[in-house]
Amino acid sequence: MSTAPKTPRPAQPASPIQRVGMLGVGIMGRAMAANLVKAGFVVSGYDPDPKAMKRLKAAGGTPCASAGDMASTVDVIICALPSPEALHGAAQQIAERGHRKLLVVETSTLDIADKTTARDALHAKGIVMLDCPLSGTGAQAVHKDLTVYASGPKAAIKKLAPVFAGFSKNCFDLGAFGNGMKMKLMANLLVAIHNVSTAEALLLGQRWGIQPKDAVKVLSDGAGGSRMLQVRGPLMQGQGWNTPTMKVGIWQKDMKLIAAALAEAQVPAPLFAATVPVYNAAMALGHAEHDTAAVFDVLSRMSS
Repeated sequence: MSTAPKTPRPAQPASPIQRVGMLGVGIMGRAMAANLVKAGFVVSGYDPDPKAMKRLKAAGGTPCASAGDMASTVDVIICALPSPEALHGAAQQIAERGHRKLLVVETSTLDIADKTTARDALHAKGIVMLDCPLSGTGAQAVHKDLTVYASGPKAAIKKLAPVFAGFSKNCFDLGAFGNGMKMKLMANLLVAIHNVSTAEALLLGQRWGIQPKDAVKVLSDGAGGSRMLQVRGPLMQGQGWNTPTMKVGIWQKDMKLIAAALAEAQVPAPLFAATVPVYNAAMALGHAEHDTAAVFDVLSRMSS
């Protein structure tokens, strides 16, 4: 007697953590939530944008009414927030409603002082928060092509390993809280430069009749290749920057953090300084909601 094939169940995470909350379901948060669902976690989330909540539900997550509501029902909260104000407001709600075993993973690119303030507010309630920025774009997040720069209590980082594996390709334990953000700013310093250098090279090729997509394929295989060439290069043709993986407007926040860190450490940074007016020009040309690949358009207009 034949039987109908059984529908395979989602893989269950090999972790005592089963319920994950996503605080902030924008470009990055939505992709991370979707991958966590695929990894077998029970995912819920909150974002003030109703459209983001609909996308979360479509990805298999459960929308919550607030950060506080979510804090009372999950084992870990992953924060992907746009501003210090958003973090402080969320920390207050989590402190009021969260339980003592709750872990908070702060992945946003924010000033270390702001993260420390939020950490201390949660610590007063017995809740552990880690500083875990991510290296990678929204497009990379879709394919789990992210690296976690984890910093904070070693035991908590170890416990969260299955969760990190659910949405990233790698995780580095960088030690004390705040080291994650330091590494993130170093990474973004390189991103700022590599993105503009990619635009310069591809614009040169275009003027010679070499299409950006062809140049990306060839250059990526040689000594001049970079992740920004691979990730952002394809968006520099046919106004691909209209589909953002990192918006120019949000990137301005990162640029200010990098500039402040360089000034505090008294590090000369002529290459980074040269990119600042290019990104400012992108804002002036109306690219705030576009991908940072729009620097290609800036250079193109500067030379036309």
